[in-house]
Amino acid sequence: MALKRVFYEEWQMGCCGEPFSVGDEIHWPLVDLGERQILDGDCHGAEARVENHADAAHPTGGRVRAIDLVHQEYTVDLDLRDLGRTPPPYGRLTLLPAAHSPEPVPGSVTLEPVDHCPKWFAEEDYAPPQGPHRVRRAQGALVTLEVPDGAPHQPGDRR
Repeated sequence: MALKRVFYEEWQMGCCGEPFSVGDEIHWPLVDLGERQILDGDCHGAEARVENHADAAHPTGGRVRAIDLVHQEYTVDLDLRDLGRTPPPYGRLTLLPAAHSPEPVPGSVTLEPVDHCPKWFAEEDYAPPQGPHRVRRAQGALVTLEVPDGAPHQPGDRR
């Protein structure tokens, strides 16, 4: 058996995923990441990502050995008075024009070990939704899978 790190993006889970727990047997369509993606940290140290919507994905089965929720902080500057809009309820963001889009805070990614991956990922506000503030969003789950030795590594590889 071998261990493989897989990133399950929050939108993939929310769209088409099924919640899972440590110890569960899973069967997911995976896309292996290229060396550049791994070095750039696009998927937080994972070797592959779940892709529920691509023909290039290859089915991989295994047992979930660990789950870490990946959180990222963003700065947000909401001045909805300029937009003629009512502020959203505390703790929620709404879609805003690009000039008001959240910006990632460098170096703010954290991992939270959990026993169960949720279907929907929460967002936390650090201040009222008027003016500049930070939000913390779960980006997805970094999963350690135990896969059989010789599990497929490339699309079309039938090992």
